[in-house]
Amino acid sequence: MAYDIEQLLRMTTPELDALFTGAQVGDIPNGEAKGTAIIGAGTAFTPLIASFINHFAWQGKVFDANAGLLKNLISPFGIAAIIARVYKGESWFDHKECIVLDYSETSIVAGWIRDEIRMIESRFYLGEVFGDRQRIFHFTLQF
Repeated sequence: MAYDIEQLLRMTTPELDALFTGAQVGDIPNGEAKGTAIIGAGTAFTPLIASFINHFAWQGKVFDANAGLLKNLISPFGIAAIIARVYKGESWFDHKECIVLDYSETSIVAGWIRDEIRMIESRFYLGEVFGDRQRIFHFTLQF
């Protein structure tokens, strides 16, 4: 099934969880990805929150697969900052393999954050954000 951002923004948390659990890991991505935060999943506010975040806080990530690192694109200007280590590991959510975006050793600001992603289709990843081992929200990355 082909997915698009609008469709994922309409999904509930249990629907996104099922999609994440059923997705393949995929390869560690390389290059720039447009990010979309999915906060308040399944509510009328989800698309508005995503749009606000994209315009003012977070636009996506830039991966360097060879180095095993990424930088987030933040602020209204898309500044590349907040580095994470990238590697395959066990998901905190379902204990299956995922791609881990680990800020614990690379960021003072986001050191308490861990993201996990899986590929839901070619060049399109669904992710989960954890803070202190508690899941906070979902997000997407489109390369």
